[in-house]
Amino acid sequence: MQLPFIKRSGSEFDVIILPIAASSPMLLTRNLLYTAITRAKKLLIIIGSERVIHYMINNTNTKKRNTGLVYKLENMR
Repeated sequence: MQLPFIKRSGSEFDVIILPIAASSPMLLTRNLLYTAITRAKKLLIIIGSERVIHYMINNTNTKKRNTGLVYKLENMR
């Protein structure tokens, strides 16, 4: 059973609430903020420090995620 609030990548929602707390710089990226903004159809509520939000806006660093997913999929038995 799929819950009604769980959707796939690229989905939009009427309201997005984005809590932002000081955490790893790797997580506080402009991309995350952009994704929240583009997914909110009617309203985006950002809860957090203005300093952290400004950091996110200026953090254009993107890191390659090394999840090992390709290796795991290729070596499934």
